[in-house]
Amino acid sequence: MGAIPTEILRKVRRIEIKTRSLVENVFSGQYHSVFKGRGMEFAEVREYQYGDDIRRIDWNVSARMGSPFVKQFQEERELTVMLVVDASGSGDFGTYRQFKGEMAVEIAALLAFSAIKNNDRVGLLMFTDEVEKFVPPKKGRLHVLRVLRELLYFEPRRKGTNIVEALRYLERVLVHKSVVFLLSDFMSRGFDKTMRVAARRHDLIAVPISDPREEDMPPVGMVELEDAETGERLLVDTFDPGFRKAYRDLAHKGRQELLAKLRAMKVDTIPLSTGPSGQDTARQPSPDPPYVKPLVAFFRERARRIR
Repeated sequence: MGAIPTEILRKVRRIEIKTRSLVENVFSGQYHSVFKGRGMEFAEVREYQYGDDIRRIDWNVSARMGSPFVKQFQEERELTVMLVVDASGSGDFGTYRQFKGEMAVEIAALLAFSAIKNNDRVGLLMFTDEVEKFVPPKKGRLHVLRVLRELLYFEPRRKGTNIVEALRYLERVLVHKSVVFLLSDFMSRGFDKTMRVAARRHDLIAVPISDPREEDMPPVGMVELEDAETGERLLVDTFDPGFRKAYRDLAHKGRQELLAKLRAMKVDTIPLSTGPSGQDTARQPSPDPPYVKPLVAFFRERARRIR
């Protein structure tokens, strides 16, 4: 790949400082309580005590010792966390603080630093309409910094989106059940069946990222819209209230259908936006990135659900 430009290294450092601070001050402890390890592993045996589950009695040890002993287990904590990041052309869009793709990078970094704080392994898969980059899961800060450099330095060859290809590739390379974060604007079709299979095998969390202007077109006159993935262009009159309403209704319907589809698949979902929408646009911007509150809410809700 050659020497990494100084500006990329500066970006890596800025995002590392920002996300590590969020991990320490906002997400501390929540990640661990939400994501479980692969299962339970045997730890030791001890003498039976009143109230112990008799199904845990180790009959071989009990016979040798002349009194009942029970097996004790502990959670097998080590996890593999895969960050599956959409690098398609539509990620280069944003009308508020940042592009959708830039938000995906920050969230991926936040999740990666949360994972290594708990001694978990982190891997990266970047895709467009094909898998373009795969970084095998490993542990440690240096590895996470490599993942972050890849996210910032990577230049995709293609512009389309194919979630099916990404999930199929994942099935081939992941041996054990893993925690999979799929960060995308989900401008892809026909992924239902493949996603259902992935969700049964892995702990799959969908992170749909949108921008307010994708659901609400402002009245700014004649505008030429270009599809970032196909290059198709369309001239529209945004002064036309009928057009703006049809645009808003269609976009809202598509968004709601996506969320309903993910719920039907029993896929945990964290819908995010690069900025406020609706009545929120008049509020004073929060000093925290817009993804912090939804992520905190997700961690808390999931922690309650699995207790």
